[in-house]
Amino acid sequence: MIFLPKYNINKVTWRWIVMARNRIRNLAKGTVLLAGLMGINGYAAASEKGEDLYQAELVFGDLFKQVQIEKVMGDYKTFVDAIPLYSSEKILADYQAEKAAGNFNLKQFVLNNFKLPNAPTIQTVEKLPNMQQHLRQHWPKLVRHPQKTETNSSLIQLPNPYIVPGGRFREMFYWDSYFSIVGLIESDQQGLTKGILDNFAYLIDQFGYVPNGNRSYFLSRSQPPFFAATVLSYADKFGLDAVVQYIPQLEKEYLFWMDGYSEIPKQAVEGKHLIVLENGDYFNRYYGALETPRAEAYGKEYKWALQRTEAERPQYHRDLRAACESGWDFSSRWFADGKSKKTTHTMDVIPVDLNSLLYQLESVLVQLTQHTKQQNKAHFYTQRLNKRKQLIDKYHFDGQKGIYQDYNYKLKQFTGRESLAMMYPLFVGAADKKTAASVAKYIDQHFLHAGGLVTTLTQTGEQWDYPNGWAPLQYLSVKGLLRYQQNELATTVMQRWLALNEKVYQQDGKMMEKYNVVDINLAAGGGEYPNQDGFGWTNGVAIAFDEMLQAK
Repeated sequence: MIFLPKYNINKVTWRWIVMARNRIRNLAKGTVLLAGLMGINGYAAASEKGEDLYQAELVFGDLFKQVQIEKVMGDYKTFVDAIPLYSSEKILADYQAEKAAGNFNLKQFVLNNFKLPNAPTIQTVEKLPNMQQHLRQHWPKLVRHPQKTETNSSLIQLPNPYIVPGGRFREMFYWDSYFSIVGLIESDQQGLTKGILDNFAYLIDQFGYVPNGNRSYFLSRSQPPFFAATVLSYADKFGLDAVVQYIPQLEKEYLFWMDGYSEIPKQAVEGKHLIVLENGDYFNRYYGALETPRAEAYGKEYKWALQRTEAERPQYHRDLRAACESGWDFSSRWFADGKSKKTTHTMDVIPVDLNSLLYQLESVLVQLTQHTKQQNKAHFYTQRLNKRKQLIDKYHFDGQKGIYQDYNYKLKQFTGRESLAMMYPLFVGAADKKTAASVAKYIDQHFLHAGGLVTTLTQTGEQWDYPNGWAPLQYLSVKGLLRYQQNELATTVMQRWLALNEKVYQQDGKMMEKYNVVDINLAAGGGEYPNQDGFGWTNGVAIAFDEMLQAK
């Protein structure tokens, strides 16, 4: 194995990951309630062929590092999606020989030895005057079909067709897919919807969780757990009998987020995703499993870390990875000073969105186990559901402002970073009516702008901050508002968001990943990469909003 200077995954660590992964796989074969995964790292779970999945950073060592640090391919994601044309031994030997010979051109070497992925474009259809008609016809352009994965490809093969977001994203992403599905269902794409659900179940069976995306370099993290929400959306259309088959996978995913504990430990635990306090209260966080820069962002994260002391860098990389697991990469939510990415401390933060989604997961398990007359399980999950509702109220509700906040469990206080994450308890039904009304009033006064809802109130230049708005957060907010009869505000949000979508579509013929909702004449910006077009979750939410408005 080739090691990366300063950021090594050594043989002992890698062997431990493989051994723990195999142990979990063997333990998880049954579907017994919360079977025996006591305290084992869920990230270690993998398929029987998991150890054989190609990962450029583990194979190409110094070559990988130099390509990414020098950013010779323009986009850090290009090299990790590229496929070697020859054996790693030959490529590495040629690399050492050519580099020593002088006049070495690293970019040309990559072009000579790797097959690059297709350029980050989405096939377009002829622009139609009617945006909604365009969206319903555009789905096939975002569909990718199962294909036999090449040996040295980072792509993880899936059994069914799926939707890619668009732009530079050439794979199925976890939480993106849910927001595409809400539009697919309204577009009568039921077969595609069911296939994506089955892809989620397949990934959970293989790895114990749904990775960020179906790439090997995403196996160190998941994303916000929307499998339960996806199951619910499908059940709303076809009934509970159509989704009871997913109970085992829902339970496995629940185990992953609970660090494998069947019972909450009696003592304080600072686990991976699970934090247990001395008083027995518990909650979950996003987690960074590795102390290295992400492969698909290696160059910039390597450079960011140079602003920290060498001793601080391993935890800094964990915190960056945890932020990426949240889907909000990056946002002032995760910054200790609220301003700068160099103060990222994601793993100190107990996020209200994650704990709300786990409330929803527990709720769905209650519904399905009751429906299938598994009374012991139903009782167990009901207890968990009720307890989590109490904990969300206790640790996330700010009575002074009348809103939900993230909680810093180390400082034992709210983070003070107000964001649309406060809408998640409404989305999943964990709020009471009075609290929901208070949150709605705050959103109306502080977050509503000309183009919809802004993500946070802090302008940092990061993409998950002011002045940007994102389709998934508009949808979650609207569904939460409607759930608590805040119909007027929900309608306003939908109308303003669709008007902004329409404005940009008529100008450019595109649906965008994110929008500037404050100044609707400016494009959204900031963050890890240029704004992308396509775009799966924007399309899905726009279709869903149109159907909801027509039904009023």
